[in-house]
Amino acid sequence: MKKIFRYTLLIAASMSLCACVQNLDTMPLNETDYTEDNAYDAGESAYLAGLAEIASYYSFVSINDPGSSDISVKDAGQSELLRQYINLNELSADSFKCVWTGDSYVAELQSDSWTETENAATVAVYTRCMKGITLVNEYLRQTEADKLEARGHGNLQSKVAGYRAEARFHRALFYYLLMDLYGNPPFATADNITGEMPKQIGRAALYEWIEKECLDLLSGSDMPAKGEVVYPRPTKGSVEALLARMYLNAEVYTGTAQWQKAKDAAKAVIGMGYTLHSNYAELFMQDNTETGAAAEEFIFGIEYDKDHAQSWGGTTTLSSAALSTGANTNLASLVGVTNGSMIMPESWDGYHVAPDYVDRFELKGVNWDKTGFGYNRETSDKRAFFYNEGEPEFDVMTAKTGWRCWKFSGLYSDGRVVDQSLDTYKFSSCDFPFFRLAEMYLIYAEADARLNGGKVTDSEAMGYIKALRDRAGVATPEQIDLDWLLDERARELMWEGHRRTDLIRYGYFTSASFPWAGKGGVANGKVAIPSYRTIYPILMTDINANTNLKQNPGY
Repeated sequence: MKKIFRYTLLIAASMSLCACVQNLDTMPLNETDYTEDNAYDAGESAYLAGLAEIASYYSFVSINDPGSSDISVKDAGQSELLRQYINLNELSADSFKCVWTGDSYVAELQSDSWTETENAATVAVYTRCMKGITLVNEYLRQTEADKLEARGHGNLQSKVAGYRAEARFHRALFYYLLMDLYGNPPFATADNITGEMPKQIGRAALYEWIEKECLDLLSGSDMPAKGEVVYPRPTKGSVEALLARMYLNAEVYTGTAQWQKAKDAAKAVIGMGYTLHSNYAELFMQDNTETGAAAEEFIFGIEYDKDHAQSWGGTTTLSSAALSTGANTNLASLVGVTNGSMIMPESWDGYHVAPDYVDRFELKGVNWDKTGFGYNRETSDKRAFFYNEGEPEFDVMTAKTGWRCWKFSGLYSDGRVVDQSLDTYKFSSCDFPFFRLAEMYLIYAEADARLNGGKVTDSEAMGYIKALRDRAGVATPEQIDLDWLLDERARELMWEGHRRTDLIRYGYFTSASFPWAGKGGVANGKVAIPSYRTIYPILMTDINANTNLKQNPGY
């Protein structure tokens, strides 16, 4: 069973909150409809339900079911925030490719040719982040002390203060995603809603606001510490992890590097009691909550549950989109699945990994002569979950070329797969790691290298890297430089939403000196990408509706 904070168990109450946000002035159509005036009458359960609505917005696409979306896209599954966040950060870089070129966002992202014309990926992430911020702002407005007193809920102020802090973390994270991906989004908080359209404050100013908000959550709020709330609710560790990631990329966002702050924030998270789970594969299995893997290593996770938190995005997509039918059935046999005939719930046959990315892993005995693993898994990096379809050179128009990845698998830790006689078998129960301890180890090491001429000098940093390498079953180099760390991030954090941001920080995303298959629409990728593509365009529908907004340069 999942932990007791199961968002969807509270969804009946949170449905009313979404309706309130969409139209606060609409009177109920019947006596059972909820409005701003009565949505919180139930007391504590209603306030927790409002928080659950916010927390579920990374993975849920509507308040109804996973097949219907509350934003305007043609495919509900493609409207999920996490699914398209991963596409914007991974499909636009070298970590995976997709043969579903009939979807415009796929063709545009993997050829780095998107324009200001909206596609499903840019719409989903931008719209859902902005809507998530709106949900938080309204929640904060409805949970102010005077509102609680007016409802006769003054006795709940202490408990609700913690809920408010968690909501503020989610808002900071939504804003971080917008800042990273879109640069200069419109800015609105519960304090500056005056009836006017929101304005842009600039990327550097937004960075400063997020930093200030996070620091206040760490020291001046009721944000719960690790262990005070059940996984996967955010804690002070989640806030500090967000700061660490943001500081690592501060030079991109503001023009001023913050390497020491990045190192200090990562160290603070490391000291909070998270641990590396001993088995890397179990982090991405269907029972990663039940085994304790997620709670040990995930600093903030996105919950999925085939029975109660269903989505066609997230880890459902990362698993089922990765394999052809042949690969799916053959892999099940190769890994000794104890029941069923496939290792993944379904075979969508879409995602591929080009050889130039696979080459960053230390694979032993690579052999293209027959399909299968394509290398000796026993002696190779344990973080390599690849399958060889038989043709090494990736061709986006040919489904059988390139490697496949099964990191996010349909496996359970006991070797079985989900029972396909169940109505819900197609959905994943694997939680997604938005922040995890391994990333903090890598941030600490990179920040140290940035502070010391490009080489890791800190003995603690070397120890952290050794811990990751030992778990992966590969040797640790005696000397570690920045380029090696970039490759280690590619190995450790594959398909977790980091690659585009990493390449931009290193100056490689737009550079012709760092090619990858299909970069810029060129087969060998030996081409420069215009610098303005380091951020995506603000949605034209938003610009047309709000005269305060200006489009990002280059679009």
